[in-house]
Formats: sequence, C-alpha cells, structure tokens
Amino acid sequence: MLAEAGYATRRDSKTLHLIDEANGVEFFYLRPRDIATYVAHGALDVGLTGRDLLRDVRLPDAREIETLGFARSTFRFAAPAGRFSSIEQLDGRRIATSYSGLVESFLTSRGISVEVVPLNGAVESAVQLGVADAIADVVETGTTLRQAGLEIFGPVMLESEAVLIQGPSEHVGVDRLLRRLRGVLVARRHVMLDYDLPAEKVHEATAVAQGMQSPTVSPLQRTGWVAVRVMVPRRDANRIMDDLYAIGARALIVTAIDNARL
Repeated sequence: MLAEAGYATRRDSKTLHLIDEANGVEFFYLRPRDIATYVAHGALDVGLTGRDLLRDVRLPDAREIETLGFARSTFRFAAPAGRFSSIEQLDGRRIATSYSGLVESFLTSRGISVEVVPLNGAVESAVQLGVADAIADVVETGTTLRQAGLEIFGPVMLESEAVLIQGPSEHVGVDRLLRRLRGVLVARRHVMLDYDLPAEKVHEATAVAQGMQSPTVSPLQRTGWVAVRVMVPRRDANRIMDDLYAIGARALIVTAIDNARL
C-alpha cells in the first residue's frame, strides 16, 4: 500500500530502518504490538498497526485516524460447549487471552470482574489444561475453536482491522500521507467504466452509475451517440454493466485505476 502511494519500501525483510529522501519520510519496521506505544510517546508521528493492538495497550495519546481495509478480525469469547450463555456468567471466572488490556476494558465497562490469564500465542488449550474457565481470542471461521471443543458465546468484543494511528503531536506530512493512502484505497475499490450510449439515454444511465460527481459525457462522430466515462465500485461493476447494456449502452469497457485523489 505504501509503495502504491509512492513511498520507498524495503527490499529486504530484515531491514528495520529506511529513509525515503524523496518524500521526507523515515520508516521504522517494528513489532506490531509495540507500534502504538512508540506513537503514543511521540517517538513516531504515525504508525500502521491493528485496532486490536491499539486498544490493548490502552494509551490515549495514540488514536486511530484511518481504516486501511485489510487484516480484518473479530474478537469473541469461547468456552466448552454449554458452559456459558452470557458474559455476565464470567464474573469471578478466569479468562485466558493474549489481549489482556482489551478484555479487561471490555468487561470492566460492563461491570464484570474476572481474573485475566495472560498468554502469548494460541489460547485454545487453556481451558483443557485447567488454567482458565473461558478464553477471549480472534475468531474467523470458528473451526479451530470447535476442534478444541469450544463454542462462541456472548457479544462481539471488537471488530478489528489494520489502521493508521497518530500520536499526540500534529505533523504536516500526515495530511499528505492520508491523501495518498486514501487515493490507494479508492483505486483498489473502484474501476473506470467507459461505454457508448444513445444521447437520449444519458439521464437514465446516470441513474444507474452517477460516479463521484457525475459522468463525463463526450459526443461521438456517430450522430445521436455519446461516449460516457464514470468511476464505479469494483464489486458492483458487472451488475452496473448489465444494467447499462439493458438500456442500450454498448462497447462497455472496464479498466483498473492505479491511484486517485478525490
């Protein structure tokens, strides 16, 4: 994503420090769990990490300023099948997790007191090994939990994804970084659609695909026809093409967008 935004990136995964002289940016490659701490203390102006890790460190001087649309995960509670049906039943129990701060904050805000058993890595075996009554962990399909004899219960604790975070001080370069990253996100989520259309159908076609402001419409050499260009969501491109074809659009072509500024 940084490369698509025009920044220098490391060629060797062992590189921990990189200076991008052309853009006036200095990059540090750190453990994701440590990034929020460095940002909160002002050692770094911004950082890329997970919302879960940001919430877990509980440092108010580091705040989320943009979602980045990848590394999504869901945090849930799990226990042996049939043992618990609500999180209120966890009061006074032992909860094993790799995210102690996140779990404590969530349960404390609901008046539930537990003993948190901090673990590094997989926590699915904690109940079977007798160190906890339930666990709190990342859940995707739930297959791993079921294999360990556990079932999900209670509400979703957190929906997480990769985020851009900022520290206590403002920096002029952050706005430029944000614009560039947002341009990458727009380009990834949209495509450019070109098509030919009878001129009298423009109003009808605009109702199908309006674009960011409005489509670009240019006259064709063929009398009564126009060429239309419009940006559309990538996920909806085929449906939009079908709808436009049905009202008379022809020569529909979709092209990728490398980058954008809106």
